[in-house]
Amino acid sequence: MVITLPARHDPKQNQLLAGLTAEIFDRISPHLELVAMKLGDVLYEPGGKLQHVYFPTTAIISLHYIMENGASGEISGVGREGVLGIALFMGGNSTSSRAAVYTGGHAYRLKAGLMLEEFNRCGLMMHLLLRYTQALMTQMSQTSVCNRHHSVEQQLCRWLLQALDRLPSNELTMTQELIASMLGVRREGITETAGYLQRRGYISYRRGHITVLDRSGLESLSCECYLVVKKEFHRLLGNTAEINKQVVKCGFE
Repeated sequence: MVITLPARHDPKQNQLLAGLTAEIFDRISPHLELVAMKLGDVLYEPGGKLQHVYFPTTAIISLHYIMENGASGEISGVGREGVLGIALFMGGNSTSSRAAVYTGGHAYRLKAGLMLEEFNRCGLMMHLLLRYTQALMTQMSQTSVCNRHHSVEQQLCRWLLQALDRLPSNELTMTQELIASMLGVRREGITETAGYLQRRGYISYRRGHITVLDRSGLESLSCECYLVVKKEFHRLLGNTAEINKQVVKCGFE
C-alpha cells in the first residue's frame, strides 16, 4: 500500500539513502514511494520476479529459506542499514528465499528498472550496493555458523541485539513462536531462554512485546557473531564520504 508522505518520514532514515550524494538522491527521490508494512506481510516469494527494491526505515524484513516440509529458518535480516532486493542488481532478478516483515513500520520502494538504471551508472550507488552485499553475505555466513554451533541463549541474544540496531527504540513486537521460527529452534527453547533473560533483568516480555532493559547484559551473553557482523558493516559502509572520494578518484562519477 503506497501512502501519502507525512512529514515525520524521511528516506534518509535509511542509511544507504542517507549516504548518497545530493545529486544522486535528487535524481531518485521523486520516485521513492513510502510503503506501510505490517507484521507478516510477504514481499517476495521464492522464484518470483523482483518488481521493486525496498529501503526500510522503521520496518525490519526477514529473509527465510523454506524447506519442502514447510520448515523455515532466517538467513538474514534487513533494516534501516540496507536494502531488500540485491538479486536484482546482482543479475539474478529473482530470489530463492521468502522476504517477510517481522517488525512493522515503513520502507521506501523503488521500481526495479529505475534501480538498475542508477546502478548501471557505475557511480556511488553501485559501490554502496556492492559493499552492502558483501556485508550481507557476512551476516548470512555468520548466521549459519551461529545456528550450527552456538546455544539458543547466544542465538537469541545476538538476534535481539541485531534487531535493536535497526529500531529507534528498545521495544519489539514479536511472539516467541515467530522468534523460534526465525532461529529454526523449538518454541520451548525460546520460552525457557526468554524466561531466563527476564529473571536476570535483561528483558521484559509480555503478550508478544519484548522490551530490552539491559543491553550490556545481552552483549555479555551473546556470542562473537554479533560483533563480527556489526564490525563488517561499519568497515564497509561506515564512511560514505570516503567511499565517494574513491569513486570520484576512479573516474566513475
